[in-house]
Amino acid sequence: MPGSEQESAPSGIDTTKPSVARVYDYMLGGKDNYEVDRHVAQAALRIAPDAPEAAQANREFLRRTVRYLAAEAGIRQFLDVGSGLPTQGNVHEVAQDVTPGAHVVYVDHDPIVLAHGRALLAVDETTAIIDADLREPEKILDDPRTRALIDFGEPVGLLLFAILHHLKDEEDPAGLAARLLRPLPTGSHVVISHFHNPMQAHPEVSQQAFTAEKLFNEHLGTGRWRTHEEILAFFNGLELLEPGLVPLPEWRPETGDHQAAPGITYHTFVGGVARKP
Repeated sequence: MPGSEQESAPSGIDTTKPSVARVYDYMLGGKDNYEVDRHVAQAALRIAPDAPEAAQANREFLRRTVRYLAAEAGIRQFLDVGSGLPTQGNVHEVAQDVTPGAHVVYVDHDPIVLAHGRALLAVDETTAIIDADLREPEKILDDPRTRALIDFGEPVGLLLFAILHHLKDEEDPAGLAARLLRPLPTGSHVVISHFHNPMQAHPEVSQQAFTAEKLFNEHLGTGRWRTHEEILAFFNGLELLEPGLVPLPEWRPETGDHQAAPGITYHTFVGGVARKP
């Protein structure tokens, strides 16, 4: 967009091309976005005016699931792949509120995420952020900072919030997730949130999902609104916890949650938590 080049940005940040992380930041009411990101976000809002509700629901899902893993599942170390821009209630803040000293490794490859993450997420010896891509799981697992903070002899919380839907089917997202899980011991957990197309269960919502997918792939790279069965396959071989794979606000809601109303995006963003047996 013409005005976007005039906006100041950290060195190495391209403000002429939209970024998924920055569009998401805009939906959450953040300030780490540029005109080109707002243009794409506003196009998305014309399709789904309640898209910010979905973004908020994903943050609340993160807080509830991380709190559950730290408080009830005994998880003391987390690997957050595709961590996105820092915002209120980051993984280490939630986990360390329950378990002081919990270790968190954040993973992303967006330059602006890395720039802000190094300042706001890698705060002390319990946290780190590494530049890596989900498509290279072994690079993530073998990074010296991962090895320094994650003890692979103890259960790990693998967090895949809003990341698998950015992979094409031919990139084998289920296989990549399995490669991240493979070295993790029994008792480890995985949390997944993912764009969802409900198909015949909600025909109007399904049509909106197809339209959103088209917009996303034209402007932001890859975005796949997968079916319930396709997303459920990511949990194959694991023990899926109650209430299963559900719209994000329905995963063990708590008092004080935003409680998103069942609008057009309600059924297009789902999540679940599973334990490695």
